[in-house]
Amino acid sequence: MLTIDKLNFSYGDLKVLWDIDLEVNQGEIVSVVGANGAGKSTTLKNISRLVKPASGIISFNGEDLNGLESHQVVERGIVQVPEGRKIFPEMTVLENLAMGSYISGARKDREANVERVFSMFPRLKEREKQLGGTMSGGEQQMLAIGRGLMTNPKLLLLDEPSLGLSPLFVKIIFEIIQEINKLGVTILLVEQNVFQSLKIAHRAYVLETGRVVLSGTGSELLNNDHVKKAFLGM
Repeated sequence: MLTIDKLNFSYGDLKVLWDIDLEVNQGEIVSVVGANGAGKSTTLKNISRLVKPASGIISFNGEDLNGLESHQVVERGIVQVPEGRKIFPEMTVLENLAMGSYISGARKDREANVERVFSMFPRLKEREKQLGGTMSGGEQQMLAIGRGLMTNPKLLLLDEPSLGLSPLFVKIIFEIIQEINKLGVTILLVEQNVFQSLKIAHRAYVLETGRVVLSGTGSELLNNDHVKKAFLGM
């Protein structure tokens, strides 16, 4: 579904990504893990066309994305839920969700998708008229994911969805990610929570200083000595 071949990216003179190769097959949860500053979020931004790579090819269902703008990538079915949630704090839950269905292909499904989101996140249904900015961090993360689902994604890019959440909400969010995947949405997950993200991943990549240093199934990497030492404190 998604193929990244020899992706290189720099912020000015600072090179951030070095020859990244990555694949996501339809129906998978693929995790990209690594320490803060490893290049995980930058990889997602390149896929979404929020930034433009120095070199390399990113293709989705056989189409080269490098000539597209970010809104055209969304129209192709790639939707990013950004780090830090980025909800609209002065809008209600329902208004935030409506903002996720602005492309023509999703507009016609708006009502059905709202119901789908509310069935997945009953807490949002209870707070549909509440302003997003008055909700807890975990509730805002639910809203950010729900807004992403309003676009009918084929590939959902999740950038640090557990960041800053309580242990209870971390557990809930990872359960929700698995539930979304079972509904047929392919997921590329970027996370600092290495244990949880490898636990649910079909396959995963480890990034260190902008390079892919390891790849394999989630269980293989959970049992890898380098991963245990570097990320799991074992």
